[in-house]
Amino acid sequence: MFRTFQHQEFKSSPIYSIGVEVEFQLVDQNSLALAPRAPEILQALSRKQGAYIKKEFIQSMLEVTTGICANMAEVERDLMGTTRYLEEKAKKADVLLHSTSLHPFSRASEQRLTDDPRYREILEDLKIVGQRLITQGLHVHIGVPDGDTAIKVVDHMRSYLPLILTLTASSPFFEGVDTGLHSFRTKLFEALPRSGIPAELRTWKEFVDLATTLMELGVISDIRDIWWDVRPHPYFGTVEVRIADLPPRMKEILAVAALIHTLVVHIADTCRPRLFPHRLITANNKWQAARYAMDGAFVDMEHKRRITQKDAIKTLLATLEKRFFVLGNEKYLDTLMEILELGPGSLRQRLLREKGYTFEQIIRQNIQGFWE
Repeated sequence: MFRTFQHQEFKSSPIYSIGVEVEFQLVDQNSLALAPRAPEILQALSRKQGAYIKKEFIQSMLEVTTGICANMAEVERDLMGTTRYLEEKAKKADVLLHSTSLHPFSRASEQRLTDDPRYREILEDLKIVGQRLITQGLHVHIGVPDGDTAIKVVDHMRSYLPLILTLTASSPFFEGVDTGLHSFRTKLFEALPRSGIPAELRTWKEFVDLATTLMELGVISDIRDIWWDVRPHPYFGTVEVRIADLPPRMKEILAVAALIHTLVVHIADTCRPRLFPHRLITANNKWQAARYAMDGAFVDMEHKRRITQKDAIKTLLATLEKRFFVLGNEKYLDTLMEILELGPGSLRQRLLREKGYTFEQIIRQNIQGFWE
């Protein structure tokens, strides 16, 4: 008997509150390969901190979450504090935290599934697609007042998702191979059913009707089985932005969270109900972000022009600049501009590889630079 969604209400949450989820790799401190030490680390956590450090799909991965934060200053204190705590626990288990979206050389077939009925069910359904899903990401929740506002934000956010992917791209390598992409995680994730950038939803009722049909027909058993790049999260009362790769530095994680926060508020408060073609967003803009990052082409549908992803990000930041200040998020603009100057983590990793660095040396470099 599957759950029904027909009478699901959009749970109230503090408007424009923020919650952040960061999925870290656990790597052996000597070999730097993925290490399945999550169960050991989870057992060593205090009850208080254990509420914010959670198991994930594979045992060589842990998720750090914040509480419900009123602003980015709270997010920063919360996320940095919990991450430092987890670092100490990880060191005692002889592992280090690594912040990118794909490990460059560990093999997917060698990873251990976390012992959880939901994960076993997912893997049985997905088979090799699920076995290859050893990816890490950055998810950001923003509280909105009601379901219709959530759908408005989701529908309009779709056009900006490729730019968030470009800023965060960090997964150029997979199983020892340079994939040629800046975000190969994106392609692995798109192999999942019910993933990618969704088509426009228009109203909360349309989303409820869709979710109800999927549940009643046994396609999904829970709303969490919809893995879109952005989705309404009625249990939390948020819009969840899920497209991002995981940046290699804490300050970049925070800056992207601040951008998403600012953009959601901007959309909720000002955007007119004008939607752009779904196929153009996915077939061009998202692909260009995953393949070429900053150098990729971006079709600006509002002005009917073709520019680079980098220029599109500059335009977006200029549009949002005043709202960054209104929300108290202006301190993160410098980091966003730094990413535009240096390129995302994927480019920095690839440049090290071209200089002759081994994958192990690249991982060491990422870990050493995480708090810079």
